[in-house]
Amino acid sequence: MYKLLENIDSPEYLKNLDLPQMNDLAAEIRSLLIDSVSRCGGHLASNLGVVELTIALHYVFNSPQDKLIWDVGHQSYVHKALTGRYREMINLRQFGGLSGFPRYDESPHDAFNTGHSSTSISAAMGMALARDIQGERHSVAAIIGDGALTGGMAFEALNHAGNLDRDLIVILNDNEMSISRNVGAMSAYLNRLRTDPSYSRRKEGIESALNRIPAIGPNLARAAGKVKDTVKYMMVPGILFEELGFTYIGLVDGHNLEELIAVLSNVKKMKGPVLVHAITQKGRGYMPALEDPDRFHGIGPFDKKTGTSKPKSIKTYTEVFGDFMLQQGKRDEKLVAITAAMTTGTGLSEFAEAYPERFFDVGICEQHAVTMAGGMAREGMHPVVAIYSTFLQRAYDQIIHDVALQNLPVIFAVDRAGLVGEDGPTHHGVFDISFLRTIPNLTVMAPSNENEFMAMLKTAFTITGPVAIRYPRGVGEGLADSEADILPIGKAFLCEEGNRLALIGIGRGFNIARRVRELLHEQGIESALVDARFVKPLDEAMILDLAKKSGRLVTIEDNCLAGGFGAAVLEALARHGNSRAEVISFGIPDDFVEHGKVELLLDLLNMDPESIVESLVNRWPDLVQPEGAWRVLKFGEK
Repeated sequence: MYKLLENIDSPEYLKNLDLPQMNDLAAEIRSLLIDSVSRCGGHLASNLGVVELTIALHYVFNSPQDKLIWDVGHQSYVHKALTGRYREMINLRQFGGLSGFPRYDESPHDAFNTGHSSTSISAAMGMALARDIQGERHSVAAIIGDGALTGGMAFEALNHAGNLDRDLIVILNDNEMSISRNVGAMSAYLNRLRTDPSYSRRKEGIESALNRIPAIGPNLARAAGKVKDTVKYMMVPGILFEELGFTYIGLVDGHNLEELIAVLSNVKKMKGPVLVHAITQKGRGYMPALEDPDRFHGIGPFDKKTGTSKPKSIKTYTEVFGDFMLQQGKRDEKLVAITAAMTTGTGLSEFAEAYPERFFDVGICEQHAVTMAGGMAREGMHPVVAIYSTFLQRAYDQIIHDVALQNLPVIFAVDRAGLVGEDGPTHHGVFDISFLRTIPNLTVMAPSNENEFMAMLKTAFTITGPVAIRYPRGVGEGLADSEADILPIGKAFLCEEGNRLALIGIGRGFNIARRVRELLHEQGIESALVDARFVKPLDEAMILDLAKKSGRLVTIEDNCLAGGFGAAVLEALARHGNSRAEVISFGIPDDFVEHGKVELLLDLLNMDPESIVESLVNRWPDLVQPEGAWRVLKFGEK
């Protein structure tokens, strides 16, 4: 099926292909992408858009000697296929299979691990400096999208790189702008002219000749420079990059292999920092992705013939949040919603359409989003900041300095909290409980189902200070909608009584705890079951009461154990002088968790209900009936 791809064990093979063969290869890669992502899910539209660009990069540069750093890395599937991993694409993003992002431990062709936005130019600059210090001569190129370029870190790196004037290539993959024929033809001509080494030699020769003319030479040279600058300001669309110290090359047709190879071949020989502005089209080659690139940016398995996904019978937490915001927008004219380039991902599309004047997508600028929300709250608005847990990490200082320190009523909707599955360690939101609960004035909640989530959202609007609500990716528990009540602040919910031990779960951890209780009950072991609801303020009174009654507490969370919910329970017991209660905490260990389905990862971490029961019985063998000899069957056992 893939005649050319089957022969590619390294990008060196590309150098033996002619242009028609490379165009055939591009078609094979698009077919591979559609087939792989339709089975495994992943980022399709962005990868379809960089097929020719990736082929050209590997044709011109010599990876892994030359370093190619993919910003975010969600568009690196083509790169993986061309670097000897095409046969593994069938297991893309599956446990034990290829990561959906660059991983150096997966291949030396993945020059730098990425997963978050706007980091590539900084990493590339570091590699270029290391190269120069060590006297090496290879090329370093960062490939960054127009969306990632909205991140402030990218501009910090551009500013520094232009100032140091080292050899560095930045490829701007712009899939928002279209190319008209006239602009494309003219830019192709200018690119070839400006990247031709003989052009630079002619320019330097003319300037040298002018300077040698007595008296008028320097004046003419200055005049020529002014004319050049005037023309540049009139004709060069990338003047911002020029002013930052980069030589700007653009616009380049990102789907024209002949043009890409010619431009990149000349750019490779140029000195100093260079920025190549390539125009690409998201979803190219697959009509469903072309028509709806937002949905196909990150998508689960789908029917590749029609592009349709399997319908869900239960709403996701993100959809519940979106519905609430739409209704709350009607009730509260001061409500504003803020997100960082994740309008659809955070469920705010309908709110944005209904209340455009009260919706703000700030681009990939989480720090700016949080501080802007603080400014709005200071002036009497009711801001809700919707950001994925893994990306909220980037705005930690702003949460402390610009919101919590002033006790401003900003609500943080922390989506994708906990294990997120196939996106892996760069995207698991397993640190937010730990880094949020240390902040004064901040209330932190986590729902165990959709109804509780609605109640927490309503409750958040009654609190005069900052609030964070963390909730997982995917569907809820499927509970029927009901009228949500305001929750008493800092109060846990005792669901079941039991005197042998107490199971305390937070968020997704509560649903695991509920199944653990069922398994224990089947063995005649009665345990209390508590839905903690609040990480901060913690219901210390209930915890102390449970510790007194049973002397055995079990905490379950989908956050790292270090500084997490279990640690908060232990701190509370120590603070009140209770040293007799035994506590076992289940959560994410002090390690980065691989990619894979959430259920499989929980099993791997011994956080599935059966493994937890086994751990409890091993720790407290007296829980088991005297005759013993029982064990919980794990999935697949008979």
